[in-house]
Amino acid sequence: MGSGDGVRSVERAIAILDLLGQGGWRTGADVARELGVHRSTALRLLATLERQSFVERDQRTARYKLGRRLAQLASVVTGELDLRSLARPVCEELATAAGETATLDVLAGDVIVPIEQATASTSVVSVNWLGRRTPIHGTASGKAILAFAAPAVRERLLAMPLDRLTPHTVTDRSRLEAELEEVRRTGVARTREELEVGLDAVASPVFGAQGEVLAALDVSGPSHRLRGAFDLERMTRERAGGLSRRLGYRGGPTET
Repeated sequence: MGSGDGVRSVERAIAILDLLGQGGWRTGADVARELGVHRSTALRLLATLERQSFVERDQRTARYKLGRRLAQLASVVTGELDLRSLARPVCEELATAAGETATLDVLAGDVIVPIEQATASTSVVSVNWLGRRTPIHGTASGKAILAFAAPAVRERLLAMPLDRLTPHTVTDRSRLEAELEEVRRTGVARTREELEVGLDAVASPVFGAQGEVLAALDVSGPSHRLRGAFDLERMTRERAGGLSRRLGYRGGPTET
């Protein structure tokens, strides 16, 4: 199959999903007629979509409707959008209170990725962290998420190489595990020039309704300013706790 044929098949598959998305059940002949293709072509595409659970087929009537796979994918997108929309005002409030940059960070595979950011208007330094992938062990958010992650996830991530990013990066697993224990006790993680020289950060975990850690609220800025910001840990922990409660979480580590 040439690249043009592949693109055409994808476009037709999307057209089928759009058609079924209008509601009701459709036969292969209905789909073929709407797309203006031969019935065999429509049935081949429907069979492929059915194998991947994007559509479902009634065995008795041979009619099709949208499948459960789309609902699963939609729930992921909706969940992230809800998290971002709820976090946006929290990041803005924390950035203003701290006078620094606040981000909401999530674990994406083996790295930390910021999905929301706010920067105080008074901040001298403005860094766009959105979408930037950073090592877990070198970030305050990574430590906050790692501390409260499921044991199997934490073990997998701790087994990875702890690369030295700066002279201050924690690369010893035992020392990192001791830090994570402290994070579980206090609800706050810190990094001191461990990702970049001259950059410090404070972060607290954000939990979902089932008690699972979803993200971390992070404040970062120049080391000389954050080292003296003694109220920053409380501000970050309280706002992360407030965001967790808005996500349905009740009680636990964020209220330490």
